[in-house]
Amino acid sequence: MDIHALSLSDVAKRVKSGELTAQRVAEAMLERIAHLDSRLGAFVAVLGEQAMERAHALDAKRQRGEPLGLLHGAPIALKDLLATAGFPTTCGTRVLANWQPGHNATVVERLQAAGALVLGKVKLTEGAFAEHHPSVSPPVNPWRSDRWVGASSSGSGVAVAAGLAHGAIGTDTGGSIRFPSAACGLVGLKPTYGRVSRHGVFPLAESLDHIGPITRRVEDAARMFQAMAGHDPLDATSLQAPVPAYAPLARLDGVKIGIDWRYVAEDVDQSVVQTVRDALTALCDIGATGVETRIPDATALIDGWSITCGVECARAHADTYPARKEEYGPALAALIELGLRAGTDEYDALERERATFRVGLSDVLAEVDALIAPCLPSLVPAAERTPAAAHDRAERFVRFTAPVDYSGHPSLTLPLDTGADDMPRTFQLIGKHLDEGRLLAIGSAFEDAAGFEYKTLA
Repeated sequence: MDIHALSLSDVAKRVKSGELTAQRVAEAMLERIAHLDSRLGAFVAVLGEQAMERAHALDAKRQRGEPLGLLHGAPIALKDLLATAGFPTTCGTRVLANWQPGHNATVVERLQAAGALVLGKVKLTEGAFAEHHPSVSPPVNPWRSDRWVGASSSGSGVAVAAGLAHGAIGTDTGGSIRFPSAACGLVGLKPTYGRVSRHGVFPLAESLDHIGPITRRVEDAARMFQAMAGHDPLDATSLQAPVPAYAPLARLDGVKIGIDWRYVAEDVDQSVVQTVRDALTALCDIGATGVETRIPDATALIDGWSITCGVECARAHADTYPARKEEYGPALAALIELGLRAGTDEYDALERERATFRVGLSDVLAEVDALIAPCLPSLVPAAERTPAAAHDRAERFVRFTAPVDYSGHPSLTLPLDTGADDMPRTFQLIGKHLDEGRLLAIGSAFEDAAGFEYKTLA
């Protein structure tokens, strides 16, 4: 049995039933990491000894007949900006390379309470912004080594796509759950803002940061989301709302999918527009109805995203920047400098735009069950080119992602098939606030119909 090829949900079910032991799962996954990660470079740290101890404890819990969680024995990886007590949390930086938090992030606590088997911590771009620190070798895309892996949850995407973990945590401030999911052909859930606690997660921009799962199957994302989500008194922005149980759909009869063709097609590669057309056709083939709509103008937010992000990032790094400026890479330093230069009026104007766009998008979503849109405006760029360099304007690159971070609406990234360039063709569905359950149900029906084939590495 190729344990790495099973879904996260399959592994959890088999360990809970006794068909597999957590020990066997841990051994198989650690062996696979040892075999492949030297060329893929997804992990910052492999916690092998801790994983084996955890596996023994999970097996003993089952043998005692105790209640078992949704993720019992499921191997996952943690993005290395989640605080882990007693282990370094580098945030992809040199300046925090030796930081050992005295506590776990709430997300880590909840995943472990659900029975997750943590294999290690994976790479991210410096401070979760656009580029890896110059001292870090970026992870390698297992689909094509010459293609970008997506900022900032790069290690999360590579680890899951290559079968080095069955699920991983991503964070999304301008697209960093959706970008690596799209680049690596994965399912990525960006929940409603405040749905998953940010306590113990080092911020890029606190008002934009979202935490969510990256997996290979919709059910896997649903399991991780159910384990992670819920109110946390340690996070002042945490929402008090019940977390729905996962309820998949077989067909989408009566489901309305909104599409704004002007938004989807303007200044977007035709190959990406065709992907959205094909995905909408596939959704309609299983019962959904496409409804033409008009997404409110988000130009000011797209153009101003770097200002909001920069101002809030400068606050997050105030203890070390500019005091230790020489330890920062050029991309993150430039963002912080932009934030330090930005005026209060600019930031406040964007907050007003945010409020207007949030209400406008909610009004559109009141008429449909979800909106369909691209994740990227073009094919996945080359690995050696940053997103900004791959396009005439950096803001073009975040046009389909940043506005939904401002508004806080949930989004689900899904793979459709493999394109002519041997890379996944992907898209996103955007849902109502707190309506992750509906997105996941739609995604499950689509997934069954599409039958996407995942990349398998020897």
